[in-house]
Parts: sequence; C-alpha cells; structure tokens
Amino acid sequence: MAKMKKTEPGFEGSMQELEKIVGQLETGELPLEEALELFEQGIGLARRCQLQLEDAERKVELLLRERGEIKAVPFSSQKSVQNDSPNNNGDHDDSEDDDEEEDENSDGSVPF
Repeated sequence: MAKMKKTEPGFEGSMQELEKIVGQLETGELPLEEALELFEQGIGLARRCQLQLEDAERKVELLLRERGEIKAVPFSSQKSVQNDSPNNNGDHDDSEDDDEEEDENSDGSVPF
C-alpha cells in the first residue's frame, strides 16, 4: 500500500490552528515550558501564513500583469489615503488615472 505524504495545512487551516494557540496562550494558565512550545508553534504558523499570502499576492499580480489589466498598487494602500496623498512634486495628482482606478475597483476587481 502506498504511503500518504504528510502535507502542510492550507492557509485557512494554519490560521485556525494559530487562533487556537493564541486562545490557549491568552488564558495565562499554561506552564512556562508549554507556553513557550505553543508560542514557537504559533510563530512558525504565522510565518507560514505570511509566506502563503505573499505567494498568492505574487501570483495574482503576475496574472493581472499578463493580461495588462491593472497597474500594481500595494495591498496596504487605502483609497482614501491614495486620493489625499500628494504626488512626487508635493502636489495632489488629479490626473485621469484616478478615475480609471475608481472604475477598476468599482467592478469588483482587486487593486494591484
């Protein structure tokens, strides 16, 4: 009989496990050694989730770039911050690109 490979949990599974660990640590009732062990596991899960998110971001950006649909905008950018932030000259950028971004986002697409 073929042996089953041990696969890492997906993003959602890792997040659920991380939430469980955080809940256990927040009780404050664990012995120090057990708390440290759980903390170490939590750090590993958090890193795994971060890598999975970065990988997904790269894939989506690549797909959008291949189709030439949307210019890249960092995930951390917020629309209100973008509209109020000055461009490189210190002036507000009132170009037509802002209108295009609003159209692209209003159709449900993810800003990249």
